[in-house]
Amino acid sequence: MRVLHTWLVMLGLLVAALLSPLAQAQAEWLPTVFPEADAVGEPLEGVAATHVLRDGEPVGYVFETNDIAPIPAYSGKPVNMRVGLDLEGRITGVQVLEHSEPIVLIGIPESVLVDFVGQYQGITVQQKVRVGLSSKQREGYERVDAVSGATVTVVVMGEGIMRSARQVARQVGILEARQAEDATVRQDVFEEATWSSLVEEGAIGHLHLTRGEVDAAFAGTPAEDVNRAPEGSEDETFIDLYFAYLNVPTIGRNLLGERQYAQLTESLGENEHALAIMADGMYSFKGSGFVRGGIYDRIIIHQGGRANQFHDADMRRLWGVEAEGAPSLPERDIFILRKDTGFNPGQPWELELLVRRQVGALDTEFAGFSAETQVPERFLDIPEPVAAEKENAPLWVSVWEDRVLHIVVLGAGLGVLTVILLFQDWLVRRPRLLHALRYGFLVYTVVFIGWYALAQLSVVNILTFTNALIADFQWSTFLMDPMMFILWSFVAVSLLLWGRGVYCGWLCPFGAMQELISAVARKLRVPQLSVPFLLHERLWALKYIILLALFAVSLQSLGQAEAYAEVEPFKTAVLLKFQREWGFVLYAGLLLAISAFNHKFYCRYVCPLGAGLAIPARIRLFDWLRRHKECGKPCQICAHECEIGAIHPDGRINPNECHYCLDCQVTYYNDRKCPPMVVQRKKREKAARLSGKAADGQRIPATELSGSET
Repeated sequence: MRVLHTWLVMLGLLVAALLSPLAQAQAEWLPTVFPEADAVGEPLEGVAATHVLRDGEPVGYVFETNDIAPIPAYSGKPVNMRVGLDLEGRITGVQVLEHSEPIVLIGIPESVLVDFVGQYQGITVQQKVRVGLSSKQREGYERVDAVSGATVTVVVMGEGIMRSARQVARQVGILEARQAEDATVRQDVFEEATWSSLVEEGAIGHLHLTRGEVDAAFAGTPAEDVNRAPEGSEDETFIDLYFAYLNVPTIGRNLLGERQYAQLTESLGENEHALAIMADGMYSFKGSGFVRGGIYDRIIIHQGGRANQFHDADMRRLWGVEAEGAPSLPERDIFILRKDTGFNPGQPWELELLVRRQVGALDTEFAGFSAETQVPERFLDIPEPVAAEKENAPLWVSVWEDRVLHIVVLGAGLGVLTVILLFQDWLVRRPRLLHALRYGFLVYTVVFIGWYALAQLSVVNILTFTNALIADFQWSTFLMDPMMFILWSFVAVSLLLWGRGVYCGWLCPFGAMQELISAVARKLRVPQLSVPFLLHERLWALKYIILLALFAVSLQSLGQAEAYAEVEPFKTAVLLKFQREWGFVLYAGLLLAISAFNHKFYCRYVCPLGAGLAIPARIRLFDWLRRHKECGKPCQICAHECEIGAIHPDGRINPNECHYCLDCQVTYYNDRKCPPMVVQRKKREKAARLSGKAADGQRIPATELSGSET
């Protein structure tokens, strides 16, 4: 007895040692997610959640959002969170477990995300929640504040919290499952079909197992060596199993033949469903141990979190498979799913085969293998979802609905800019009007596009888009932020028509800040530092080198590339409005200060976004910036006056560097400044003077007739 006692004590100490890390881990997160609980219970069967306990009694549930509603965020991957839910459907706490969001890896502290998810504490699954609603909140919605600079990410996080919480609430009975009515079979649709065509279309499910695959499933269990395949026979068929939904005429009539199908349909009751299960191989899906009144324990039908097994009364003999090309399947039967099983032919369903191995006289080990199939939609009438249930609608739709005012204002601004660009030749002849429009638009860009709508484009967007094309591109990810999507769409069109300069010169908030500061500095006669053109031309390459370096890093780690993309001051100056660590603020402020002495220094030499836009802009279709043949040969007026330095000494405009300010076009039409235009004006004035004298009958001097003037 003493020896037994000693062993029990040692065993208890061992168990305590093994469980202590788990208890410690639970102690770390449980107060955050479910403050009222003191322990974690067992996982729920059929629900991706676990009970939490207080004094040994269940008081709620905890679950991870990725197990229930994994919604891709900005990075293309979901943000995983642990959520607590009490028995009344109230969220008790949320903990961020893991994310791959580049937009929040640098610059936005984790405490901001903690504060964001903390807003969901106390919200119930019955409430409708929207992130970042405008001050005029939509009726019936609970408002949750967004995070500046990470709108897409937090919208996805919020939706993941609410969708997963509601799903768990329905599965455990807190919420009624408001689903659409079940799909019904279209009895008027029948097509002749062969066995192979039904299999290819997915109307017949298939599960093939080899002896080696089954042995691998039992590896590490007490049944590992029971009935193990002899060496060299691992590839032999263990079971070759097929299954199909027979209520559909095209499936049932082709498999059973007319007579057998008619007998089956006559015997089926209302809302009863017939499944054919057919197999060949050394393993029986029914088993030899079945007894009258028992359950066929080797096959389970799964659908929508429900699991159904068949009793002896549910089985009927399938006398033969009539479909052309059907293989020989000695074991074949029809099984009936009764109306209380909740089977919906419009949803995917899964057949699980349990392989049983006997260990000793009493113990048994099981391994499950499953395959899924779904009835093709053309054979069904599928009702529309219930109007009140919109959780399966694309998330970006609700985001666009919440930002109608933002979209309208941005659309109006882009419309104005389009008019300016299309009628630029008319406007440049009216410099005062053009300059008023330009500087007014730059203020709009800084205040609305930048600080209010937070629609500052970034090289990170280019890297993310490129990685999405390489990995798993989804439009829904980019539609999550309507302002950025609309702006990028406009930029794509403008690159094709006008080149890179439209965005860099008109729509970039940080670029607009620099230009406004430069304009004020010139008014105040601040000395300007000019760079010799030879050095200026070499410095252009710097931003392309930065772009290539960031792209190379992004192929390895998008998050790391986001960290290095802090070479852009956009997040500090625009998205976070300078409310950041002093080092970032100093960097952004220094670049803005330099622009007072050197026009748009950052844009010209450092900006990787500008470099990224310049590359596709080389395929632009039109060149609407006019030049005289005398430009650069010998006239250098535009080259000297171009503040961005995009005009070569020979008069050529470098479209990769031009910011489309249109100042050179103002000079182009200025007949008091542009030498070719001055000559044309003088010729017109001379012609008018000569015609006037001739009309008055005055004598015209020979010097004027010969074209010389004194």
